[in-house]
Amino acid sequence: MADIEMIKLSYPADTPPLAIISAAKIAGIHLSQDPTLPAGSPPTFLLQNGQNLHGTNVLLRCVGRAANFPNFYDRDIYESCQIDEWLDYAPILASGSEFEGACSYIDAYLFKRTFIVGHSLSIADILVWSYLAGTGLRWESLRKSKKFQNLVRWFNSLSVEHGAIFNEVTSAYAGKKGAGKSLVKAKEQSEANDKIKAVSRPTFEVDLPGAEVGKVRLRFAPEPSGYLHIGHSKAALLNQYFAQRYQGQVIIRFDDTNPAKESNEFVENLLIDIETLGIKYETVTYTSDYFPQLMALAEKLIQEGKAYVDDTPREQMQKERMDGIDSKCRNSTPEESMKLWKEMIAATERGLQCCVRGKLDMQDPNKSLRDPVYYRCNPIPHHRIGSKYKIYPTYDFACPFVDALEGITHALRSSEYHDRNAQYYRIQGDMGVRKVQIYEFSRLNLVYTLLSKRKLLWFVQNGKVDSWDDPRFPTVQGIVRRGLKIEALIQFILEQGASKNLNLMEWDKLWSINKRIIDPVCPRHTAVIDEGRVLLTLSDGPEKPFVRIIPKHKKYEGAGEKATTYSRRIWLDYADAESISVNEEITLMDWGNAIVKEIKKDESGKVTELFGSLHLEGSVKTTKLKLTWLPEIDDLVNLSLMDFDYLITKKKLEEGEDFLDVLNPCTKKETLAIGDSNMRNLKRGDVLQLERKGYFRCDVPFIRPSKPIVLFSIPDGRQQTVVKQ
Repeated sequence: MADIEMIKLSYPADTPPLAIISAAKIAGIHLSQDPTLPAGSPPTFLLQNGQNLHGTNVLLRCVGRAANFPNFYDRDIYESCQIDEWLDYAPILASGSEFEGACSYIDAYLFKRTFIVGHSLSIADILVWSYLAGTGLRWESLRKSKKFQNLVRWFNSLSVEHGAIFNEVTSAYAGKKGAGKSLVKAKEQSEANDKIKAVSRPTFEVDLPGAEVGKVRLRFAPEPSGYLHIGHSKAALLNQYFAQRYQGQVIIRFDDTNPAKESNEFVENLLIDIETLGIKYETVTYTSDYFPQLMALAEKLIQEGKAYVDDTPREQMQKERMDGIDSKCRNSTPEESMKLWKEMIAATERGLQCCVRGKLDMQDPNKSLRDPVYYRCNPIPHHRIGSKYKIYPTYDFACPFVDALEGITHALRSSEYHDRNAQYYRIQGDMGVRKVQIYEFSRLNLVYTLLSKRKLLWFVQNGKVDSWDDPRFPTVQGIVRRGLKIEALIQFILEQGASKNLNLMEWDKLWSINKRIIDPVCPRHTAVIDEGRVLLTLSDGPEKPFVRIIPKHKKYEGAGEKATTYSRRIWLDYADAESISVNEEITLMDWGNAIVKEIKKDESGKVTELFGSLHLEGSVKTTKLKLTWLPEIDDLVNLSLMDFDYLITKKKLEEGEDFLDVLNPCTKKETLAIGDSNMRNLKRGDVLQLERKGYFRCDVPFIRPSKPIVLFSIPDGRQQTVVKQ
């Protein structure tokens, strides 16, 4: 990478390579620029060692491989080839006669995509973006039209995410008449930009120690004792990131050493969650695959005097470890320990009182080295292999061995296990196996959020949530059911990268990323809260209701169309009706203005009915109230709008604090409403916006008129949830 840092980019002054300049800035790579090549020459990298590289696509791939964040170019074979296809296709946008045809093709391609390839930014996005931006006014005129809604949505999304960089590049190098004059000064501008801190993503600047390209092998090793949650997702995605960065491999290994907590249900759902995250792995293994080797190894260590069998009661053993006191069994002979080992294997009454401990160092200040437990008796049948074994290895014993046996080069784990790193290396040394490099990253902590599977299981078992995919849960299935797009989760986690800094993250940032993804494309619908809804009668409204077909999203044609009925009597939210004054002019959205001339109230002063007339020639710019409404017709649908709160009322639990003391007594709120008839066509999982009410995900679609459609509220990153103290 040293050569990359000292690259000079040369190009003709009349054709600056926008894609290369933009990609380098996004990748955090400094390029000194020399716009003096003859017209028609390909852009060229002049490397520090005197060698040259030529051509836009070659240089883009070079930048992509050198980027300080994942997936910019190097991915699995399929996605890398897809990127190459787009590098070959994109130049068609420079052909005047084929420009609109190419825009039409890309627009259709982007119908359900956030990025050109896969779930994250790549050099393919940068190249297509730069060709569009480079056309100047031609693209700008199309961008303002409604012709290519998917393409405009994608272009705008990139502009929001990397606007500062794109604006800097396009203003300096592209598009308007007279831009050539500024190109003459490009070298001076480049030198001035040298003084500006290079754009980078510091979270991705960390390398794996001792990693060699093509030789890295990593493992994601969840215990099948619960569903995958957002904390596990960070570990899974970082494993994939480093594997792709170093052209290595990831395997999935289920750490199934505790049959009391594990089940096939958890295995199956963990695999579903891993697929949802887009993790590409080489194979799936199980620690239980290696039980025979682990038992043989335990016997070997006992016979070598590096382990012993201990029948000290558990509480006493824990106290002795804390105080650095040797167990009475520590100096037992190998023969004595082997006798008790056989009792453990048979799960006799005597054996059930015993465990195997490693003979490490009972006086070490690091308590994890004070003779940790290697094996325990557990007569509970194993979810995968039944009752074949009555003894099971601990994670501390099994993991160092299986990591080495499976050829793992780097074991990624969160920094909360830092004190156990010395134990891991010591055990590998006693086993005589190849050393595996541990790499730490910070655990992902979120406010008002429990990530302990034991605590999450309590909520499930005690009926505090519906299931592991409950929208109040931080599981992958839970937050996806709440309405989070997986692209947002991936972007949120990878933006933090492999940093070791401990941060308590706010959910708002994640939901803000999600909003940027869903807002440009999700359809708009209308709902009126059922409680207290008020009829507005328009004296000059249509005698017979009529229907107009209007877009579901005014800026995105791909969202489709909806049928809107206009009638003489319309429903308003009570909160809106209450805010209207007599003779006030209001705007009825998607219709026009009206003037409210009479307001009826009951004895308590509550608004019960409104009367007015249309004023369609009125200006919407002059009205204070822009209101949603629904016609008084039989085709409206019943809605159940569900909102959710955090499960606990404290941002962060302190050490030793019991989560049961800070349970939130009210975590779910239902609001009944009526909605436009177009919502009959919603499918489970569809995301929509209810005008003036926010974003929702359909959890239960329309079944019959008497059963409401269930919509889950999706946070947008701005709404402050009020946690009840």
